[in-house]
Amino acid sequence: MKSSLSDLFAGLSLRARIKLVVLDPTRAGLAGEASENSSLNQIEHVSPARLLRSEISQPAFAQSAANDAAVFALLRKWFWSRKPDAGFVLWGLPATLLQAMVFDEWLEARQECLDAVIPGGVCESNPALLDYYRNHGLLADVGGLAINP
Repeated sequence: MKSSLSDLFAGLSLRARIKLVVLDPTRAGLAGEASENSSLNQIEHVSPARLLRSEISQPAFAQSAANDAAVFALLRKWFWSRKPDAGFVLWGLPATLLQAMVFDEWLEARQECLDAVIPGGVCESNPALLDYYRNHGLLADVGGLAINP
């Protein structure tokens, strides 16, 4: 059964400044539906593919595009160039425990915090990442995707 964007965010109170992480990178395709959903079209959607699209034409970057560190560097560039306290949905990022910890440091430096982290599918293969967000009370129970504590 294919889930829709509205199914994924069911039960969350969506607002323009909400900050969400969707850990399952296979759901990043749903980001394209955001423009069709009035409650989500004003929130920026960021995924590895979208970050790469903006940089891939640069020859020096093209060689390292598949590298996780290169994608995370693009995430850093995006994060620090966005308006403070603007809402977003990150799709498939952060992908590792270390990236999650660094991302939290960035948020803290701007006196921001995540509202929720949506688990599911592929991310179950990274229990440390799930435990990290569960221990911070951020793992959401939405669309039947919650992972039992």
